[in-house]
Amino acid sequence: MQKFVNFLENNLSGPMARLSEQRHLQAIRDGVISALPFIIVGSFFLIVAFPPLPDAGVFGDIKQWAADNIVEILIPYRVTMFIMSLYIAFGIGYNLSKSYGLDPLSGAQMSVAALLLTITPQAVDGAWMLPMTNLGGHGLFVAMVVSILAVEILRFCKKRNITIKMPEQVPPSVARSFEALIPVAFVILGVSAITVWAGLDLHHLIGVAVAPLVTAGDSIFGVLIPVFLITFFWSFGIHGVSVVGTVARPLWEVFLVNNADAVANGQVIPHIAPETFYQWFIWIGGSGATLGLALAMVFFSRSKYLKALGRTSIVPVTFNINEPIIFGAPIVLNPVLIIPFVITPLITATIAYLATATGMISPTYIMPPWTLPAPIGAFLATGGDWRAVVMVFINIAISFAIYFPFFKMYDRKMVQVEENDQQAA
Repeated sequence: MQKFVNFLENNLSGPMARLSEQRHLQAIRDGVISALPFIIVGSFFLIVAFPPLPDAGVFGDIKQWAADNIVEILIPYRVTMFIMSLYIAFGIGYNLSKSYGLDPLSGAQMSVAALLLTITPQAVDGAWMLPMTNLGGHGLFVAMVVSILAVEILRFCKKRNITIKMPEQVPPSVARSFEALIPVAFVILGVSAITVWAGLDLHHLIGVAVAPLVTAGDSIFGVLIPVFLITFFWSFGIHGVSVVGTVARPLWEVFLVNNADAVANGQVIPHIAPETFYQWFIWIGGSGATLGLALAMVFFSRSKYLKALGRTSIVPVTFNINEPIIFGAPIVLNPVLIIPFVITPLITATIAYLATATGMISPTYIMPPWTLPAPIGAFLATGGDWRAVVMVFINIAISFAIYFPFFKMYDRKMVQVEENDQQAA
């Protein structure tokens, strides 16, 4: 068993952990995370625009008011979540520049400019309009590419001294502005040459390139693979979501914003597996769906240690914080508890995926804060679908049922250890 663990750790765990620390992937991850407040707050205006209320009585009046004022209600959504790529480009440019020791504000502004230059303004009734569609989830992959390109140009110019140096007496803010002058010119001319003069649509080209990835990521296997990897890494004490999320989160955000766009435009919701799907239907009680294990500890443990751990951790686990159980039980490198820790989310993911694919529950399109209890989060994420709450409780029951026999095995072992310690004392 130990040889197998060492083999996996050396051949998969270690390389994937190093991949998550790669500079550009870290910048993308941090850039996406920096935009989450805008995504979370902006998405809630979709609930206001489409309130989950019955049509009768005063509730019907509220729904009618929302329908009559939907354009105004959705304005905060359209300038936050709807154009998330604009915020993410700024975040990527800022974090990548900072990692290189460059001026982060210059890198962030150049990244935003590069993204905007990939979109061609259109003349409408004598006025110039900038289409916003590619500033949302549709443009996220382009935002990642041009943000990295802009910062690398800034770094190249800085490294080769292709900058305008100002005297020491000049204020630092002014000096930094002039240092960025030539790199900014390169970015503007370079991206303009591609999109304006050459007439290439980067959004279409990159969209075609990543289309297979988008399709695969929204399939049942596209869900089960990251679920397995996240719990696998946690089994060695490595933060699985940080490792896998570094690569997968941009795709999950595209799914989420596409779903939100569909709801705002009265269309069919296209994607099953945004990050909110994982959060509210799979990671119930944190990675590994450990709420079932915490309940078993609280109500059925004979071991004093496990019962005390269950009572201590049940509240944070209810709010999806389960490090006390992962490292306290422990689950890490525990051959008994690792098995249900990996199996449980694979089963709950399959059930939730099939329920969503068959229309038994609504897909998620709103991002509530991840620390909400799962039934509340699922209700909000699906725009008020009560069936999502039922799905959560079903998955909690499944989690408990899978964990329970393994927990009892481990509980008996812990009781023996405690009795031996008492006798030795």
